[in-house]
Amino acid sequence: MKIFRTIKAIAVSILLLPGMFTAASAQNKVVSWKADAKNIGEDLYRIEIEATIEKGWHIYDLDPACPAMPTSFTFSYGEGAQPEGSLKQHQEPTRVFDEIYGEEIGYFEGKAVFTQDVRLSAQGASVEMFLEYMACNDMNCLPPADTTITFTLGAESSAVPVAVSAEDHRELQAADSASVISETPSSLWSNILSAIMWGLVMLFTPCVFPMVPMTVSFFIKGSENKRIGRFRAFMYGLFIILLYTVPIAAIIVITRIVGGDAVTADIFNWLATHWLPNIIFFLVFMIFAASFFGAFEITMPSKWVNKSDQSSNKKGLGGVFFMALTLVLISFSCTGPIVGSVLIESVQGGKFWDPIITMLAFSIAFALPFTFFAFFPSVLKKLPKSGGWLNSVKVVLGFIELALGLKFLSTADQAYHWGILDREIYLALWIVIFTLLGFYLLGKLRFKNDSPVEHVGITRLVLSIIVFTFVVYMIPGMWGAPLKALSGYMPPMATQDYVVTAGGAVAQTTGTSGNVEGRKYADFLHLPHHLEGFFDYDEALAYAKEVNKPVFVDFTGHACVNCREMEERVFSDPRILDMFRNDFVMVALYMDDKTEVDESEWVTTESGRVFKTLGKINTHIANERYNINAQPYYLIVDHEGNQLVPNRSYDLDIEAFIQFLENGKKAFYEKQ
Repeated sequence: MKIFRTIKAIAVSILLLPGMFTAASAQNKVVSWKADAKNIGEDLYRIEIEATIEKGWHIYDLDPACPAMPTSFTFSYGEGAQPEGSLKQHQEPTRVFDEIYGEEIGYFEGKAVFTQDVRLSAQGASVEMFLEYMACNDMNCLPPADTTITFTLGAESSAVPVAVSAEDHRELQAADSASVISETPSSLWSNILSAIMWGLVMLFTPCVFPMVPMTVSFFIKGSENKRIGRFRAFMYGLFIILLYTVPIAAIIVITRIVGGDAVTADIFNWLATHWLPNIIFFLVFMIFAASFFGAFEITMPSKWVNKSDQSSNKKGLGGVFFMALTLVLISFSCTGPIVGSVLIESVQGGKFWDPIITMLAFSIAFALPFTFFAFFPSVLKKLPKSGGWLNSVKVVLGFIELALGLKFLSTADQAYHWGILDREIYLALWIVIFTLLGFYLLGKLRFKNDSPVEHVGITRLVLSIIVFTFVVYMIPGMWGAPLKALSGYMPPMATQDYVVTAGGAVAQTTGTSGNVEGRKYADFLHLPHHLEGFFDYDEALAYAKEVNKPVFVDFTGHACVNCREMEERVFSDPRILDMFRNDFVMVALYMDDKTEVDESEWVTTESGRVFKTLGKINTHIANERYNINAQPYYLIVDHEGNQLVPNRSYDLDIEAFIQFLENGKKAFYEKQ
């Protein structure tokens, strides 16, 4: 039961991780700690620790079985000191059933006092206390924080009082809040699921599928007994995982050790938004697609493969390792394009561990069939025989690579305002690509290595129906249909030349899209749904003061998939649009825009670093003013930029977003 709770807590903690970054980004004061020790009689001392918790926040109780992160105190007693009884909590915690964890939990609000009695046998004894806790509100949790306090008891000064302030709290959390340009956990989970899918699909490619029975037979027949054979097969799968994951992890870890979090964040930010890597990624996807279509084979040097194959004949785990290495090298022409795709997609997430976790997921899914079939070799008889269908799988993957590769060209196009890949052009390309895929599945198209399709099987028919249905779904987008299911991948609606409304076709010309002339950057930046707003922070605050309205701050980005999804799925709600138009001054701060602003608007930091582009200046505002380095993030602030309510990030709950706006509006007028 305890193990189950631990696993459950870890899983939920991973799900809550982005929320932790959300809340930590802007709170000026959450939990303040005060610790003191006093003599309560002869050689008995009492250590008292008091937490003052800001309204709306709470910390968890001392229950070690708490599925969240319980508050904990660990005492180390020096010579001459020993505990007298156990740690006591002086308030009854509030206990409620938590729907996320699925069980009852206890927590403290407002104030919490804890005491630990200590018996001395020598004057001047020391007691070291390690405090660890996590603060949460109804929406988010801060990253876990900890601190160590040392007390000297029985000396001339009977105790050394120590206060852990909110500022200390933020400093402690700063170490956990790596400076990264990220979206939200949904991106990571999406990448993980995508990696698992690709890893399993790789089994059904011409480079991998024929090797399954060969390698499994090798391990079963090449051993003295099945038990040893299965152990070696298990190690074979483990080595495959390590060969894919360890090199990536090593590169990232070395980067962080040498340059720290800031360097890793800068690298990821550059990879995600700069035109050069995005164009390179686009070209790589196109090359991989051409390879899948049969134009050429991408292979490792034959010298590497032959040397590894010779080493695999050795006995013991060394031979097993080289057998795994041989598989990785031989299958590279099929797995290479997918591995590249998985890594490129994961880098867009922004957190340093994304590529490591994503590659781990891919390699586990890829290695799993080999281990499974080694343990249950009889299942091999039920697998289909190798044939032309394997190449068909490869060609289908080529079409998908072709479509997904356009996203990178689109990212560069939006960040630099080239105007190459507007929304209708992007959609037209996808419609054509998936139409050709549908015809291919029906046997109307053949590639170099394809076998003739004499008749259409049930599988091909079902897949072609799905593909053509997807094509039909996309077609209305050419005239401005929102296509909410694709909102994260399509260029924004503002890039479309015209849309069809109830009143007919409406042109989307540069500088319009609901933006009033004269506002900075409105000639190339746009708000969704024809909303009026600003793209300069100071300009928005000044205008808000004139009209006496709160400011809705949208930290967004051209390359931010979740930003587009929020705009199409949440912002589009009529109630939210009405509040945006009537109750708030909106400002969209693009954190990845590459436009260089006028020299008079450059920002110079205390360290002498100069920010010249709009994206870097907006990122500097997010970092310095609100301790935010992610997107999307939404704030409601007053005319001076002071935050009025806890911020929000990616969350498709429309009702919760409406409540967020209502709370912000209420807080603004109550403050006046």
